[in-house]
Amino acid sequence: MKLQSYRMTFASMNKMKSYRYPVTRPYSTSQTTVDSNEVKTFRALAHKWWDEQGAYAPLHSMNDLRVPFIRDNLLKTVADHQPGKPLSGMKILDVGCGGGLLTEPLGRLGASVIGIDPVDENIKTAQHHKSFDPVLAKRIEYRACSLEEIVEETVETFDAIVASEVVEHVVDLETFIQCCCRVLKPGGSLFITTINKTQLSYALGIIFAEQIAGLVPKGTHTWEKFVSPEKLESILESNGLSVQTVTGMLYNPFSGFWHWSENTSLNYAAHAVKSKVEEPPAPAEPVLNEETEELRANISANPGVHEELKK
Repeated sequence: MKLQSYRMTFASMNKMKSYRYPVTRPYSTSQTTVDSNEVKTFRALAHKWWDEQGAYAPLHSMNDLRVPFIRDNLLKTVADHQPGKPLSGMKILDVGCGGGLLTEPLGRLGASVIGIDPVDENIKTAQHHKSFDPVLAKRIEYRACSLEEIVEETVETFDAIVASEVVEHVVDLETFIQCCCRVLKPGGSLFITTINKTQLSYALGIIFAEQIAGLVPKGTHTWEKFVSPEKLESILESNGLSVQTVTGMLYNPFSGFWHWSENTSLNYAAHAVKSKVEEPPAPAEPVLNEETEELRANISANPGVHEELKK
């Protein structure tokens, strides 16, 4: 009976040891994910956000994919919604919102959206354009700041976070994802669109798009900052975010339109959900301190116990 009790005690201890909380690298809000060189690049382009034929034309047409992608995945989490305002009642954070190209359509779908961007001039452009639509006045708020600056005041605030064409511009992707996780509600969604790190993305995204065709201004992207779906998924999972979808996106520079693709070697979209807090499994039997001490004493006094426990 005593040996059986010891075996059950060991089983209980092993079950407790087998439970693991998500392991994340500690970060400080004094760290920044903002690249000062990127800020200079986007500051020079701040007045061009709403030129549908200009430098940001691909982002305007990308809304045809990314807005339904966000809307449809969020609607899977609600039982009912208002016609015409399907995202009503949801709080969304648009990180790196630029001039508000994605912020505004999300607001028109009924969501309460906060758009943040570290470039003051971008926020001024977004504010100015929002003023043309009175409907957006109460639904959209803009702030000139980085994500890490608002973490402490917005912990577990948002139903969804959008980082569209942003992660390839940050200097510390791990910290960026950690901050996203902090401000996201348990069960909330993170939406990312970005560029894969492949030879093809270098050839088309840097050489062709920037240096030959001039689809985007030179220096907009740095290939070393591109991230593969596998690496992104690893970072998301390690921070308590479960990846639901990863799908490719292809841009046709001749038609000016995007379409979905199974090929993720260039652009891709990802949807991840923050896991809800789970309690560690209860041990099969309470592990009593007195019993544990007695076990240790018996093992020390009688080495033969080791052999019995192996049986």
